[in-house]
Amino acid sequence: MHTVSAPYGDPRDNHFLASLPESVWARWRHQLEPVDLSADQQLHACATSLAYLHFPTTAMVSLLYLTKDGASTEICAVGSDGVVGIDSLMGANTAQTLAVVQRAGQGYRLPSQAVRQELTQAGPALPVMLRYAHSLVAKVAQTAVCNHFHSVEQRVCRRLLISLDQAPQNEVALTHQQFSNLLGVRRESVTAVAHKLQGRGVIRYHRGHITVLDRQGLEQGACECYAMARQQYERTLPMPLAA
Repeated sequence: MHTVSAPYGDPRDNHFLASLPESVWARWRHQLEPVDLSADQQLHACATSLAYLHFPTTAMVSLLYLTKDGASTEICAVGSDGVVGIDSLMGANTAQTLAVVQRAGQGYRLPSQAVRQELTQAGPALPVMLRYAHSLVAKVAQTAVCNHFHSVEQRVCRRLLISLDQAPQNEVALTHQQFSNLLGVRRESVTAVAHKLQGRGVIRYHRGHITVLDRQGLEQGACECYAMARQQYERTLPMPLAA
């Protein structure tokens, strides 16, 4: 097992790891392994047991629900605000989603056995894990409501804001096809929204790269789900997100 190396930064750039009690951090820090996460890399599939939990620092991971015919929609996005795979340890024993790296970057992974042991012993990390699991359920529920009631434009704006909260710059690398897969809508619908936002000077789009020029305009175009989900997260597991 690798120890933490300087080029990967501080593991506690991941807010979940940063929120752990010091006694837990002292046990886990030497088991953390730095990893490079490449775009479209699959971290786990549905109905599989997990050997590792992943803690992104600069990467972003999409948790996807797949239908029988192969269609997919994103039910949650996890960046430096959380952990990928915790659902498999909260009584399910296997992952309930497909986890795919949406934005390449770095992170850390931890053997799932270390987390299972903490759960079994009701250690001091348990309250943190339960609060995070609660916030994850809330995010998934908010996404379900958003997909049902709100327009494609509102959902595109919301998803761009989620990416911006985890991005070091005001750029998001997403093609129209990738966006349509995440939202579970037709590619043409995403293209129409992108043209509209670009025409209003909110974004600039070029070959799979979206630059946000007017964040306030993006927030005005999003539905209330973005602000509500962020407030819920901060109440449940208060950790800093990008301004």
